[in-house]
Amino acid sequence: MNIVPLAPPAAAPARLHITGLKKAFGALPVLRGVDATMPAGQVTAIVGPNGSGKTTLIKSILGLVRPDGGRILLDGRPLRPDGADRARIGYMPQAARFPENLTGREVIALLKDLRGAAAPTDETLIDAFGLEPELDKPLRTLSGGNRQRISAVLAFLFDPDLLILDEPTAGLDPVASSILKDKIRAAQDRGKTFILTSHIISEIEELADRIVFLLDGRVRFGGSIAEIMERTGQSRLERALAHLMTGKAA
Repeated sequence: MNIVPLAPPAAAPARLHITGLKKAFGALPVLRGVDATMPAGQVTAIVGPNGSGKTTLIKSILGLVRPDGGRILLDGRPLRPDGADRARIGYMPQAARFPENLTGREVIALLKDLRGAAAPTDETLIDAFGLEPELDKPLRTLSGGNRQRISAVLAFLFDPDLLILDEPTAGLDPVASSILKDKIRAAQDRGKTFILTSHIISEIEELADRIVFLLDGRVRFGGSIAEIMERTGQSRLERALAHLMTGKAA
């Protein structure tokens, strides 16, 4: 399969710029020189089959995995190894792990205390989701959907510049999903940058401005949805991605 070169940089300034990122676990290479750009004010979807390196790439950005080589630049500056840049990153995992004995309100208060009293917060999703009656219940008693709502609140809580959303609408009903998508669009309008992973193709089509397609730890395509369909000769994103995964794209 031929590697499709990355598309020319978007007009928007790069919020996150990754060059030559490498990571191996023992003798197993997982990232093999990843190059990618996530422009400010855009949603970049990271897609690829299982084992392609998506999780390791995200953990590298979050500082949970230390790469063996390459660079990750946030607004032109390398991410600091002490984790100081995490304050600018919001993360919504696919399945959030909370202290089960705490309530949602206590978790929010705990994070505020860790960040410091001076940190401004954005709690508008609490009202938008109708979460107020659920916040004083132990997290272990909440439904999966309400836990996901709380996870979204925490991701946006400190108004971060970069948000990483891993399967964000999993477990959400259509109303909550629409509220979250509206929140994403409003944050984009204010210049926030998003990295999205999702197995829901229609969600990628609806939200993503760009796609970074990973296969075997390498970027096989980077560009817009229109560009990926043109390169693969397909009229639907699902078919275009399938062509990339099976190596049929030119």
